[in-house]
Amino acid sequence: MASFKSRMFNLMMRNRHFLQGKFKPEVFSMHTSITAFREQCEKGAAKYGNIPTGVEVVKDTIAGINSEWLIPESSDRNKLIFYVHGGGYVSGSCSDHRGFVSRLAKNTGFTNLVYEYRLAPEHPFPAALDDSVSIYRAILSKGYIPKNLVIAGESAGGGLALALLLALKEKNIPMPAAAVAISPWTDLSCSGESYKTKNKVSVAPLNSWKVFSKHYVGENSPKNPLISPLFGNLEGLPPIFINSGTSDELFDDGKEFVAKAREAGVSATFRSGEGQVHCYPLLVPLFKEANEAMNEIGQFIKTHLNSDLPD
Repeated sequence: MASFKSRMFNLMMRNRHFLQGKFKPEVFSMHTSITAFREQCEKGAAKYGNIPTGVEVVKDTIAGINSEWLIPESSDRNKLIFYVHGGGYVSGSCSDHRGFVSRLAKNTGFTNLVYEYRLAPEHPFPAALDDSVSIYRAILSKGYIPKNLVIAGESAGGGLALALLLALKEKNIPMPAAAVAISPWTDLSCSGESYKTKNKVSVAPLNSWKVFSKHYVGENSPKNPLISPLFGNLEGLPPIFINSGTSDELFDDGKEFVAKAREAGVSATFRSGEGQVHCYPLLVPLFKEANEAMNEIGQFIKTHLNSDLPD
């Protein structure tokens, strides 16, 4: 059973419309202001964006893209977590992810790189993927070697991290040692059962995933594997760790991706957070389930970045 703290937090998030003076939860449509949504995300992150002691933030521009290095004390500068931020492909930035990614850096002891890929609807697919490939190529050109890299991301960023693996394979670019995806969005056709069954317990605004998908997919097919990696050929991917909460529309996205990856011979691990909401590991240290999930993610990353794989 979920802890009392996590249940209270999830209840508060699901009913936050009451705190905003609204009688009904928000429902997204194609008329919902994406600019206002971005501002809301930035304001929310500012309340939770404290940087842990011992983590240095260094701003940079890589391949013409705004980026940040989050560097914990005594980190091995040769090893890197390549972090892909979430936000439904329509929001997200270095600043609104700085708090969480810096805690990931602190937990693992490894430097994290987060970057601002172009966002929809101004820049639909393949802009985010193209930017991610460009950044990854630039990191290799800086001297990082694949066995010293782990790609990680959450939500849309988790899906984009997995799509990036498929793009790297397609382009014959060396892949990283491993990948981590937290509540990844792997199916932008939104066809999984959990899109129908988890609405009442999800903290996401109703219909938001369908709206975000239309903004990002544009004129393309939502089942294009580079948009929805669930539909890709997963053979040859590196070890993958996926964590998803059961109170999340994207639950099946993560679960089904791991099942398909295993069928393709990939070493893939799935962790189900009973009663937990979308991307709950980001809520560390608010309740024990978030702490436990973060520790398991950190251990997976440490295992693969501290291995002695050949170059």
